[in-house]
Amino acid sequence: MNRPRNDQRLVAAAGIRLDQALFRLLVAIERMGPIGVVELAERLGRDYTTVSRQVARLEAMELVTRRGNAQDRRIREALVAPRGKEMTDRLDEARARLAREAFREWPERDVDELVRLMTRFAAELERLEATPD
Repeated sequence: MNRPRNDQRLVAAAGIRLDQALFRLLVAIERMGPIGVVELAERLGRDYTTVSRQVARLEAMELVTRRGNAQDRRIREALVAPRGKEMTDRLDEARARLAREAFREWPERDVDELVRLMTRFAAELERLEATPD
């Protein structure tokens, strides 16, 4: 599901032009933001300096904005800007269209079962993340 060609297909279906690395980062900021760059880099398993440069590029493109954190002035948080939200909304719509196409011939009970199992899987991952090592 995370193959680059799937991302390229999604970006094309949404009718947007955005580098793959920036696309993933924009979506992450929209889903998790406002979020500090260090935390964002940790969650994505990427280098802080690379993520910081990419967030700066998204900011220059007016897709995200940055602001200070109210509790810790050392942290600058990234959050999606209106133009970035429009782009992620288009990506969500394209993702839904592609999913409908993929599941077009699936029986409804199979789709329901997939949703049930993926929900269970996501809950288990959340539980594991919340459990100290």
